[in-house]
Amino acid sequence: MGNLDDAVSIAIAVTIVVTVGFIQEYRSEKSLQALNRLVPHYAHLLREKSDRTPNTGEQESLMDSSTPLSVEVSKTVPASQLVPGDLVVFSAGDRIPADIRITRASDLTIDESNLTGENEPVRKTEDAINHSLIASGLNGEPRSGNPPSSPHYYSLATGTVGVDIRLNDKKNIAFMGTLVRSGHGQGLVVATGVKTEFGAISASLGEIESPRTPLQLSMDRLGQELSWMSFGVIAVIVIVGLWQGRKLLDMFTIGVSLAVAAIPEGLPIIVTVTLALGVLRMAKRGGIVRRLPSVETLGCVNVICSDKTGTLTMNHMTVTKLWHYDLPQPADIPKELSQQDAATRTILRVGNIANNSRLSHTHENSPATAASSAVLSSTLGDRHSHPDARSRWVGQPTDVAMLDLLDAFGEEDVRQRIGGRTAETPFSSERKWMGVIIGADTGSDYGNNTGRGGSEMAYIKGALEQVLARCDSYLTTEGREVVLDDLRRQMALQAAERMAEEGLRVLGFACGPPARPNGKALAVRSGTSTPRLSVEKSSPKYSGSLIGGEDAYHGLVFAGMVGMNDPPRKGVDRSISRLMAGRVRVIMITGDAENTAVAIGKKLGIQISPSTATVKSVITGDELDRMTDSELAQAISTASIFARTSPEHKMKIVRALQSRGDVVAMTGDGVNDAPALKKADIGISMGLLGTDVAKEAADMILTDDDFSTILNAIEEGKGIFYNIQNFLTFQLSTSVAALSLVLLSTFFGLKTPLNPMQILWINKDIIMDGPPAQSLGVEPVDPAVMTRPPRSRNARVLTRPVIQRILTSASIIMVGTMMIYVREMSLDGKVTARDTTMTFTCFVLFDMFNALTCRSESKSVLRGEVGVFSNKMFNFAVAGSLGGQLAVIYLPWLQTVFQTEALGLLDLIGLIIVASTVFWADEARKWILARRRRGLSGYSTTV
Repeated sequence: MGNLDDAVSIAIAVTIVVTVGFIQEYRSEKSLQALNRLVPHYAHLLREKSDRTPNTGEQESLMDSSTPLSVEVSKTVPASQLVPGDLVVFSAGDRIPADIRITRASDLTIDESNLTGENEPVRKTEDAINHSLIASGLNGEPRSGNPPSSPHYYSLATGTVGVDIRLNDKKNIAFMGTLVRSGHGQGLVVATGVKTEFGAISASLGEIESPRTPLQLSMDRLGQELSWMSFGVIAVIVIVGLWQGRKLLDMFTIGVSLAVAAIPEGLPIIVTVTLALGVLRMAKRGGIVRRLPSVETLGCVNVICSDKTGTLTMNHMTVTKLWHYDLPQPADIPKELSQQDAATRTILRVGNIANNSRLSHTHENSPATAASSAVLSSTLGDRHSHPDARSRWVGQPTDVAMLDLLDAFGEEDVRQRIGGRTAETPFSSERKWMGVIIGADTGSDYGNNTGRGGSEMAYIKGALEQVLARCDSYLTTEGREVVLDDLRRQMALQAAERMAEEGLRVLGFACGPPARPNGKALAVRSGTSTPRLSVEKSSPKYSGSLIGGEDAYHGLVFAGMVGMNDPPRKGVDRSISRLMAGRVRVIMITGDAENTAVAIGKKLGIQISPSTATVKSVITGDELDRMTDSELAQAISTASIFARTSPEHKMKIVRALQSRGDVVAMTGDGVNDAPALKKADIGISMGLLGTDVAKEAADMILTDDDFSTILNAIEEGKGIFYNIQNFLTFQLSTSVAALSLVLLSTFFGLKTPLNPMQILWINKDIIMDGPPAQSLGVEPVDPAVMTRPPRSRNARVLTRPVIQRILTSASIIMVGTMMIYVREMSLDGKVTARDTTMTFTCFVLFDMFNALTCRSESKSVLRGEVGVFSNKMFNFAVAGSLGGQLAVIYLPWLQTVFQTEALGLLDLIGLIIVASTVFWADEARKWILARRRRGLSGYSTTV
């Protein structure tokens, strides 16, 4: 129709818009894929020194649970690197990394509900399956061929033949993807990846699209609302233009250009990219956010419930005190214990034997390796060692501390040369102790002094109250056994209280022959001072005569206790102070005694008010159990510490806080923490000590287990939200200004100041939805955001102050651009290429100054509160936009496309002066806001 130039220009613009949109979508998908790679799955591998994969003969030997293994090195590897034949260890909370033939199991139960649909955990064993019971195939028909000599299994995934059996009945197989609920075990990998049972099922499932986040949905709604508003304004512009007698094609072209330019369909994409990039920044600071919606919630958190051990403290235990009944008060180690007595040696021995730590692989060639490598029932591996620890041992911190104490006294690890374990009761947060039964123990001071050396012995360590409850005598420094009466029990509790007041974790130790089920004889043991009633004990073999499980640990001999120091993490006190300044409560949850918890809390700077009849700062687990939900909701408003708690208490605490309207972040690392992590608004799992179950239930994982990382994450969460508000301010003010400019000129009967190509250049992805807007989304987080209170979970992105900023900036841009247009047009009475070029360039320069002001809602660029070069992406984006604008003005072929002409230097200087008014106006607003805040608070708290 004679407008070929416009048609070609718009086609080029649309192509650019579609291309940039594709790039943004691609970046969004790649960012989300990068998030998924932040949480790799690991396996805990046992390998021999030669690090070679076992051959067939070795596999058959390893599958025999009675065969002693010579594995010496424990290491953590990505689960994807496992191959058949690898020997893997796993414990409560781990997700099984492959299909594994179990070779050793201790109280091992596995949740297979995600594979079989059965809710009850399955008890696993290392015993071979009886082939005579499973000789028929899946359809009840006999299978051809003989069963294999080794206890393999039939798998639809691998096609293994010889044994057909239901998944539920494969008691000696741990399937990939299932969860260890209790105990621990080890076994050989028999299938990996798609060749596993779980892999065969997963391969048949299609990819499910991830749900959109609340903020994305909010942006969708905002985009729809703005679209309808834009359509309304555009309709008015077209109708008025037609009423004024303008050509239909001209108005149609302008209407389409405005519609393409003004409708912010790129909002959800930019939000997704901003959230994803923010999550990647969090990952660099030690906090891996597993779900994008969690980023939005982080800025709303007003209560953090944190575990003490490993999060607030170093989780690097050191034994500093030791006590037994012949010491008047807890003795310092090693200053006051230069000479070892029988009680001290027994404490060291129990701490050595009831211990699942092993040598680190970095010490595998040390002389002690042979002595320590035999303890293969340990399933804790390298993942529990803290990076700051300097111990040669790896395992649970309390176990490592006891072996460090053994080293300090110059004693050797005796676990290889004594009898093997005939039973084990693993530690749990509910039980609060662990115990092992050793066959034919000949090295015990207790056994040698009572004439029972060589018989089975039970060893137990754990919380003092629990250990004392299982003892009826205590050991003297001479090795005599004396009745443990109420007075002596009270002495032990008082000594423990003195250590707890110093912030020490107290651990008790006891040993003795395991209990028999029906013994009722009155026995007087040699060396005892008083005859007493005792159950009959000891048997040469653990052949079923002993009481199973916890009941075997009764009537033991109390040896003494130690106090362990777990120092606060560096910087945690400052983090807590900053959180409280931002109106975020910090509640410490610990299994320690009340006195220990209070002492640590004071060191950390947690506010602990004196308890009264109506106000309690410290609530114990027993008190929590007695409270109703309404009573707890009332009491929790003043509580800052929960002591002697179990993981089940965490769920009750979360519910009570949420019933008050709080947004709760909860930390946890164990299997039983998972429900509370799931229930909390933000569940936070430990990356070093956390089990797979806890990590999968959590919204965020701390790679360094450091509480300060939570502060960083909340800072990022708040900063991301404010950055989104800033780029919305920039984006919407540009759209409103462009629509208002065209609307105003149409109403006054003026020719449209911008042609379709110029409108698309100003408002579409090349300038607005692209680099400048996204660069505002990644503006560095100002630490001062923590001085702002947490925002409401339902707070709107477009608040009244944000809308006011949008309208103010849009008005300045529209008025300034219109003034330039009218002035240029009045010089010759008609619209020329120079007029539209001046108007076009003025609008672009207004955009750039507006972007500079939108970097912060209240921080001033002039006062140096916003670093000019602190956001490199912003600088590159603005430089690219200005470079592009200069190319449009001065390159001949672009002049033809955009219908522009070259401007002089004075023209550009004048336009810069006019366009900068939006910057000066916003700087004046920030200055007034800062003075107002100083007047209210007495000092500057600008954010």
